Amino acid sequence: MGRVLAVDPGEKRIGLALSDPTGTLATPHSVLRHTSRAQDAAAIVQLARAQDVSCILVGLALDRQGHEGPQARRALRLVAQLRLLTELPVETRDESGTTETAAALGGASSQLDARAAAVLLQEYLDDHRS
Repeated sequence: MGRVLAVDPGEKRIGLALSDPTGTLATPHSVLRHTSRAQDAAAIVQLARAQDVSCILVGLALDRQGHEGPQARRALRLVAQLRLLTELPVETRDESGTTETAAALGGASSQLDARAAAVLLQEYLDDHRS
């Protein structure tokens, strides 16, 4: 599978997590302050290139019925911008409950979004393990 970069986009902060090179274990990486879609996407692509990832995974906040709300639509606009800037595959996944799970794990509140991205990524990696 290779290394995967997970993105947990929010209105103010964007959590980032990376898998190990084997695509087995997710680790929180950092939190970006949201500035603009173009700048956020450029920073994410720069990190993806620096970390030699094979895929970018973006979390979508879906409602209980699995429908896209305003937050998911914002995330999809970020996905579109990422796809303009990189040839890497950009995938999406429902991120429902990841922040709550990350909060329950404890740790610094300043890194909550990065931990949520790691929860999202670990679920993705576990589902794609052969």
